[in-house]
Amino acid sequence: MTSSSPRRLEKAAYGFLVLAAGVSVLTTVGIVVSLALPAFQFFREVGVGEYLTGTSWTPRFTEKSYGVLPLITGTLWTTAIALAVCIPLGLGAAIYLSEYASTKVRKTFKPVLELLAGVPSVVYGLFAVTFVGPVVLKQWFGIEVQTFSVLAAGLVLGVMIIPTVASLAEDAMSAVPRSLREASYGLGANRMRTVLRVVFPAAVSGIAASIVLALSRAVGETMIVTMASGSQAKIVTDPLEGGQTMTGFIASAALGDSVQGSLQYNTLFAVGITLFVLTLIINLISIRLVNRFREIY
Repeated sequence: MTSSSPRRLEKAAYGFLVLAAGVSVLTTVGIVVSLALPAFQFFREVGVGEYLTGTSWTPRFTEKSYGVLPLITGTLWTTAIALAVCIPLGLGAAIYLSEYASTKVRKTFKPVLELLAGVPSVVYGLFAVTFVGPVVLKQWFGIEVQTFSVLAAGLVLGVMIIPTVASLAEDAMSAVPRSLREASYGLGANRMRTVLRVVFPAAVSGIAASIVLALSRAVGETMIVTMASGSQAKIVTDPLEGGQTMTGFIASAALGDSVQGSLQYNTLFAVGITLFVLTLIINLISIRLVNRFREIY
């Protein structure tokens, strides 16, 4: 007869895993409910069409207006600039670490690169306000940016998410079998052609996942855009100007001075549910991309 202790242990471990999965699901449901109920109250007073197509966002002014387009354009500007920075630099770092760097260099550089991900975002925000805008853009490049600009915020945001792209893309490229590289070399291809024509396409699912994850990170970032892009909600047409993002509005407006249950208070949840839906769409697209281009070896 065998002891029943291993079976009890297995059941206990199984119960803990179910509990962990259940907590994750319940947390997600709780977040959706906590956002949806006040947002529903908001949309009972403000039409969805007015909210999505309005070009003026002044919920705290005397003449109130609830068009979210200014916040969306600010978010899109900072996100686009961040992706323009992190994708080429992140993929370049990933290619170097995976295909060119020696084992010693890789063991040194990769932890240093990933250390950037551990820097608090508020530090990046101070860096954008005190150095990137007035020193790098104005003094070094002679670009006349405003004190707060979506350009400075987007550049620093892009630097912050470089480790996300570089680390995940490097892992995906390192997972490509060595035999594919050797077959390419055997056909006479050099290293760069092998990287671009063999390794990169084989790892494209992981690379796409890293880019989409960086995109989600850029859309949801708060402190950098709050500190560096400005607090004036307007439709941004020039990256040298300041503009408020969705996360920036939530961070600056959620100060406890709004009466709970009021329309002004519910604007926070309306913007929050908009941001949640936008992030959800990005994640759904990422899942489809990963499943479409996934390679199994």
